[in-house]
Amino acid sequence: MSYRPEGYYINSEENITLTSSAEGLQKALDNNIVLEGRAIVCTGNHDLIVELPCGRGIIPRNEGAIGIKEGKTRDIALISRVNKPVCFIVTKIRLGNDGRVTAELSRRLAQEKCTNEYISKLQSGDVIDARVTHLEKFGCFVDIGCGISSLIPIDAISISRISHSADRFTVGQYIRAIVKSKDNDRIYLTHKELLGSWDENISDFNVGETVAGVVRSIENYGIFVELAPNLAGLAELKDDVQIGQNVSVYIKAIVPEKMKVKLIIIDTCEKIKSVDPIKYYYSCDHMDKWNYSSKASERIQQSVFS
Repeated sequence: MSYRPEGYYINSEENITLTSSAEGLQKALDNNIVLEGRAIVCTGNHDLIVELPCGRGIIPRNEGAIGIKEGKTRDIALISRVNKPVCFIVTKIRLGNDGRVTAELSRRLAQEKCTNEYISKLQSGDVIDARVTHLEKFGCFVDIGCGISSLIPIDAISISRISHSADRFTVGQYIRAIVKSKDNDRIYLTHKELLGSWDENISDFNVGETVAGVVRSIENYGIFVELAPNLAGLAELKDDVQIGQNVSVYIKAIVPEKMKVKLIIIDTCEKIKSVDPIKYYYSCDHMDKWNYSSKASERIQQSVFS
């Protein structure tokens, strides 16, 4: 199977079929198939109760995640799964007199299988699927497969500087990321390289246009306004403008040699609540090298994945 963040397969035809009967669960047990279900309760002993179409499953505390038994993973990792999908491998099936199934499950085994067959084989430069799980000021935690977590540091999220990862992502959002490096089983991720170069981003804008932007920082020499996640311009100072505010800006000049965009803030706007889909400029599964700099500029800004 191909491994994805938890929740990716829960509504798939195969998952529904195998979790809908004792026979299906037995097939999954015999073939060591990773399935998904929704955790509905975390007991006082930190066992997870999983809702199944044919009954219920129980993930004992020590089987709830890699590192729980050894104390390397905290119990909050189990508590936080309530009302969310969890992956698991079936380890035992019991059939009650009423025909309902009680299955013993292991999320730990599913995570170990994912680690051995997928995560351990990832290389620097691989582009992978991820799902946002937690947003912090210092970065964004994502699920890269079967609930296994990795971090995208805030300075690796985009070229345009943000003050919090919530400025870019929402919890539950599916995104793409690049493996920056590996240290044993720990995966380090980056994201900005997928958002396009300066030339790719500036091609969507023209001098004389008035466009939407977001104020990202205010300095004594001007206001930096984000036009796209990997493109910001410098606007002239204006009163009553705040960081994080939506604005309309007039594009006064575009200078590829210096990778600069000169702007004039026309007006402030109401904050837009909807989240636009992320525009990715790279669709392949591996990246060796990324150059952000404009072809007209002598400045070098790049990422090299060895």
